[in-house]
Amino acid sequence: MQSPVKEVRTLMMILRSLVLSALIAITPAIAQDLSRQDVITETLGPYTGPINHAVDCSTMTGKVLCGYQGWHGTPTDGLGRGWYHWVLGGEFGPGNCKFDMWPDVSELDPDEKYETPFKHADGSPAYLYSAFNKKTVLRHFKWMADYGIDGVFVQRFITETLHPVGLRQWNTVLASCREGANTYGRTYAVMYDLSGLGENSIQKVIDDWKLLVDRMHITEDPAYLHHNGHPVVTVWGFGFNDGRKYTLDEGLRLVDFFKNDPKYGHNTVMLGVPAYWRTLDQDTLKDPKLHELLLAADVVSPWMVGRFQTIPQITGYIANRGAKDIAWCKTHGKDFMPVVFPGFSWHNMFPKSPQNQIPRQDGKFLWAQYVAWQKAGATMMFQAMFDEVDEGTAIYKVTNDPPVGASKFLTFDGEPSDFYLKLVGIATQNLRGKAALPETLPR
Repeated sequence: MQSPVKEVRTLMMILRSLVLSALIAITPAIAQDLSRQDVITETLGPYTGPINHAVDCSTMTGKVLCGYQGWHGTPTDGLGRGWYHWVLGGEFGPGNCKFDMWPDVSELDPDEKYETPFKHADGSPAYLYSAFNKKTVLRHFKWMADYGIDGVFVQRFITETLHPVGLRQWNTVLASCREGANTYGRTYAVMYDLSGLGENSIQKVIDDWKLLVDRMHITEDPAYLHHNGHPVVTVWGFGFNDGRKYTLDEGLRLVDFFKNDPKYGHNTVMLGVPAYWRTLDQDTLKDPKLHELLLAADVVSPWMVGRFQTIPQITGYIANRGAKDIAWCKTHGKDFMPVVFPGFSWHNMFPKSPQNQIPRQDGKFLWAQYVAWQKAGATMMFQAMFDEVDEGTAIYKVTNDPPVGASKFLTFDGEPSDFYLKLVGIATQNLRGKAALPETLPR
């Protein structure tokens, strides 16, 4: 019988792929009237706005960087994808949504708030936001600056960029993140998520990167993250044993392009891989070529969401396996960036899964990971995620007064809506200053 942790891990990998496949399947009908070239012309260009150098963009060392999904849309935001990523399909409303935490939109201006069919206990309408609205993305970067969070890996779902409407969405979100990072002195880098990509399709990633370099001049952007003297590009999804179609050989080709192409190469490459990458078991393909791929790259970032559910599991895993992972990286001249997460829940997306599947424990669950990874020798962290309310890992502002009705939403258990922004900001300051994180949760 699988352990509870392994059951959660396996379910998450399989269902994540199913959700992405479903989203991809319904999109072409929306996109058929759009021209790809028109989208490229409309959305891609060099940055010309204000520049703020508050964060050192030359290194990942000493930084906490959040994943930024940026995938939520609304019917009236101009994107044309309806309640995108708030609902998987059908009519959006109580009893039919795919997120477990309701964002706190109390600070948003009227042109950032979109009325939903949901109601609060007093009968007032509940509002959501759209990441297609640049003003809200800029607000998110202001929050990062307010709480001392360094920046983000902007998720770029490669299968979504293959049709015009998806390309328009992800180009727009990336451009907004670029502006937010420059305006508020943060940093950012592109993270390609390969989920759903078919076999013999890695050229699509290469072509997309060429587009970003040629049209956005992205690696020349003042806020773009560098490490060891080179722009950072990250790729998530090699080595998992959940039936992905693309291969490790394709990964070697991709890393070689990012590293060695005369025009588009010379990058620092980070790979998001399974948690058990070193021993090639559990969530990982039993293929030593994964180690060959990691040796060709520069930074190893194991995906930890769902890999443990309790604080004793955290401390035991990191003190034993995590420390050995770091030692492997040091031996082979690689940097190591573990993923930390505050908790997990996707009950509204998958009702058969329990709500609050991995409880946050009032911040103690996340803080224990920071403490244990720092003790093990980690010098940089990937915070999952800034805006991931779908899987209940968001650290941005979430309301303690969500709508009532058929859909149930988690809260921060009475903690202020900015509680996790503050917590991650504290961890960032300690990590950068090389100060030992306190064992007890800071307040």
